[in-house]
Amino acid sequence: MLIIFDVEGVLLNAEYLPVLAQLIGPEKEKEIWDITKQGIRGEINWEEGLSRRVAALRDISLENARRIGENLQIMPGAVELCTALKRAGWKMIAVSGGFTLITDRLKGELGLDKIFSNELIFRNGKLFDVNITVTSDKAAAVTRIVNEWGIRREDTVAVIDGANDLKLLAIAGFTVGFCPVDKVKEKADAVIEIRDLSLLLNLLEKKFGKAVLANIHQE
Repeated sequence: MLIIFDVEGVLLNAEYLPVLAQLIGPEKEKEIWDITKQGIRGEINWEEGLSRRVAALRDISLENARRIGENLQIMPGAVELCTALKRAGWKMIAVSGGFTLITDRLKGELGLDKIFSNELIFRNGKLFDVNITVTSDKAAAVTRIVNEWGIRREDTVAVIDGANDLKLLAIAGFTVGFCPVDKVKEKADAVIEIRDLSLLLNLLEKKFGKAVLANIHQE
């Protein structure tokens, strides 16, 4: 079994760039939030919006960018969920339109098997640009490794929140919207409206049966 997570708004209880913008001030935070929400709702091209947001935050220090990233809150229930799935033998992937500065820590903290994300570029210790390798077609980022692992679509779960994640639904047999925008609610097989990822365990048991979670309660 395989589960694929979005990161910001799913594994992390925050959107990184708006939090980073707080270092500059409330007007900049609002500017970044406006672009972020437009991208999440699918109202603008995701890649263009990402480049605009990074450009608007140019010259923020690497030190501050790291500090903010390291202190973003893990989503409530994420540790419980990932620990349980790992114990039950699931593979876990995170795919993010965000950045390695916020995703690298998740491999250790949540036991993820693979993470795909973009790279912020710093020059002379200051934010300069972004190298986009994960686009709004997040399915393209993970397809190769899923094929290598030989995991079938019907054994794959995708957990997303934004319209920019929608292409992941095509490669998953069971799809979950986590506190999602309307476009995701319309297409997902199930929706969780409370910011607690451990609630997904009950949905998985109902969908796949107790056997796929059989090792969860074993010591």
